[in-house]
Amino acid sequence: MLEQSELEDIHRLWDEITDFDAGQTDAAARRLQERLCRMVGAWNSTWGGAIRFDPGSAVGDPLQGWRVAVTRLLHPFEAPVEDGPFKELQERWNRRDMDPSFLLPMRGVGTFRTYGHRRDMPADWFDGPVYQAFCGRYGTVDSVWVGFPINGDAESHFGFYARHVFTEREIALLAYALRGIKWFHRQVMLTSGPLVARAPLTPTERKVLGLLLTKAPEKRIAEQLGLAVSTTHQHVVALFRKFGVRSRAELMSLWLSGPC
Repeated sequence: MLEQSELEDIHRLWDEITDFDAGQTDAAARRLQERLCRMVGAWNSTWGGAIRFDPGSAVGDPLQGWRVAVTRLLHPFEAPVEDGPFKELQERWNRRDMDPSFLLPMRGVGTFRTYGHRRDMPADWFDGPVYQAFCGRYGTVDSVWVGFPINGDAESHFGFYARHVFTEREIALLAYALRGIKWFHRQVMLTSGPLVARAPLTPTERKVLGLLLTKAPEKRIAEQLGLAVSTTHQHVVALFRKFGVRSRAELMSLWLSGPC
């Protein structure tokens, strides 16, 4: 059981991220990850949005049609996350270049769950190439993830990386903190694109989307991002197309409606 002080810290954190508006989802996610890292002594955190593409074609697929659509690292290192080791992991996952650790998220898929390297992988895995390439070389001793199903075809996964072995109490704290905020998991998925967008969002589109949700006019968005108004409008049109909406009102309604 968590102590009352720990529960109060988590409840205060929930209140804090609730105060961020929809256009500040990235900042809210960073606040959440930074605070949880401090609570459990993790040095880094990542978020991944997983989508099940065409479940009917998943016969013989160890990932049952699931693919990582978006990965975002709290503290990038060596290279931007879109070009660095997490990108390579994502590409290996998507081309079914399987390592046993890649199957951990499939245990209990569709349910809320936690999984981790030290808890779930055999001891000899830590002498293998995947651990050495993606964990050991950066000083990561243990990694733990919390998986949250948004609907039957979309999941939100927060991962945490530590230079010590996570205790069961620390894992329980992460699970409790991320279990009670389904609305936020869905908001992160929406803002990042994979939940309902027909194609992944570019980095600039994500910035434009965040400002669209603040009701800022296109001219103001262009000024804040250092873009031409015409270029900004092109991004807005692209966002409407990707989300299958015809207006900003319809786009904003996605953040107010129930699960897709």
